[in-house]
Amino acid sequence: MIGWGYLVYVAITYGQRIRSGDGEAWGPAALAGLGAVACLFVGFILVARLLRMLGIVEPSHPRPTPSGPVGGHRDRSGHR
Repeated sequence: MIGWGYLVYVAITYGQRIRSGDGEAWGPAALAGLGAVACLFVGFILVARLLRMLGIVEPSHPRPTPSGPVGGHRDRSGHR
């Protein structure tokens, strides 16, 4: 999360430069903004995984359980 905070700080700093008339600051501001969004997205994914690993949150879609036995051989004699 430190990286996210730094990227937000950089985006704000370049945004201030853009408002003061520095047109060359658009590129770094856009990259810092996109980097901050990506970093926050990955952070949310990691927090969600951690909460599931700790058992605090249940998965939204439980894993399906097999309805019958899996594997084995079929009885070809016709008897049940």
